[in-house]
Amino acid sequence: MTMCHDFDLRIRRGATFRRVLQWASEPVLFLPVSGLAATPPARLTVPGHGLPDGWYVAVVSLPELKGLNATQDPPSAADYRAATVLDADTLEFDGVNSAGWTLRSTGYLRAYTPAPLAGCVARMAIKDRVGGSVLLELNTGNGGIVLDDIAKTITLSISASDTAALAWKRGVYDLEIESADGTVTLLAEGNVRVGDEVTT
Repeated sequence: MTMCHDFDLRIRRGATFRRVLQWASEPVLFLPVSGLAATPPARLTVPGHGLPDGWYVAVVSLPELKGLNATQDPPSAADYRAATVLDADTLEFDGVNSAGWTLRSTGYLRAYTPAPLAGCVARMAIKDRVGGSVLLELNTGNGGIVLDDIAKTITLSISASDTAALAWKRGVYDLEIESADGTVTLLAEGNVRVGDEVTT
């Protein structure tokens, strides 16, 4: 199962638009935490975590890690944060002060499985309304969407010259991924708003 996310996009005319997404799917991963560094920023030892850089995880059942431990179990969306991969066994959480922390309990990281992107194609259509006229199309064929199976990222991009030429102000979009076996998955949908730059 894959979760479809509803979020809106804002594009500035004359500015490069770039949005990096992750495709998370089940099963849920439970990765034991075996150690930590007592100096900031927070660094946790998670042997063989297998996660890509910047993947979102939640720290669970480690109440002594104040400011990092999830507020509930299962975690809420707000409990997930991006983890920087230092090596195959170590993750870092930027901006989290771990000074004085001591690992006293057995906890784990909870994360969704990174979906494979090899052999996939992606497409995104922006229309003036649902079922209406196409205003803009991004896909892996025209370079508007780039899939990175190593980093597990989906990057949407529109050049500054192309955003400057946009004559419309509002629309709706959806983003689909087609896997190598022909399965089409809706990843995201929402509204699009185009505005002018304050500084030009």
